[in-house]
Order: sequence, then C-alpha cells, then structure tokens
Amino acid sequence: MARKFAQGKFTLRHPEKYAGKKEPTYRSGWEFTFMQFCDNHPNVIQWASESISIPYKNPLTGKNTIYVPDFFMVYQDKRGKRRAELIEVKPKSQTTMENARSQRDKAAVAVNYAKWEAATAWCKQQGIVFRVVTEQDIYQQGKKK
Repeated sequence: MARKFAQGKFTLRHPEKYAGKKEPTYRSGWEFTFMQFCDNHPNVIQWASESISIPYKNPLTGKNTIYVPDFFMVYQDKRGKRRAELIEVKPKSQTTMENARSQRDKAAVAVNYAKWEAATAWCKQQGIVFRVVTEQDIYQQGKKK
C-alpha cells in the first residue's frame, strides 16, 4: 500500500510576502507547517517555494541533475539585521547515516549529501545560508514552534 502524504496548494494569507513565480505547493505536513510560518511570521520579509535550481551530480547514478531546495526566505533577525536562507525540509531519518532506518533511507541520505554540498557551495557564492530543517525543528514535544 502506498503511503499517503499531505499534499496540496498553499493558500497565502500575505501574498505580498511571497516572492515565488508559481503557486506554493506543499508535499508534506512539515512543508505545510513551514509555509504557514513563513506566511504568518512578522519577521519573515519575503519567501518562496521551490524557486531556485542548483546543479549537482547524483552519487548513485553518476548523472548531473538539478536540485530544487524547498524554500528561500528573507527575514529580520533579533538584532534587526536582514538575513537570507535557503531551506530544505527533510525527515530526520534522511539527514544522516546514523538516523537512517532502512537501505532506502541510506540511499536518500547519500543523494541528500550531494545535493546539500552543492547547495552550500551555491549559497556561499550568494552570501546566504543553507539550512536543513527536520521535524524536530518544526515541532517540539508535539507542539509547533
């Protein structure tokens, strides 16, 4: 039986903050929750979903392909400084080999490492930060952050 994930089009409450060219689409409940955060948080100045393409080499196939991180976000930090980040939302089981629970997770981690290495290099050139966000970052003790 196929897994059923939360998927759909996100309805913007603050469309003036959305910088993407296409309608934001979430592919998990975690992405949906992150979109709500970006749309509603007063310190988020601008955000976009799946708006940047970064070339990378897939370590499993050896082929050059494209990685599209989940989010781009510009926000004002606690000190009032404007910051920009490229963000990937991933289950913790797909972030490190230690967290991988299956062979499938281990393969996903290997591909993710290649994607994230390319994203980190791209972000460094742009003067921004790349970050991976997991369910632990989004939820704390069953409550949204």
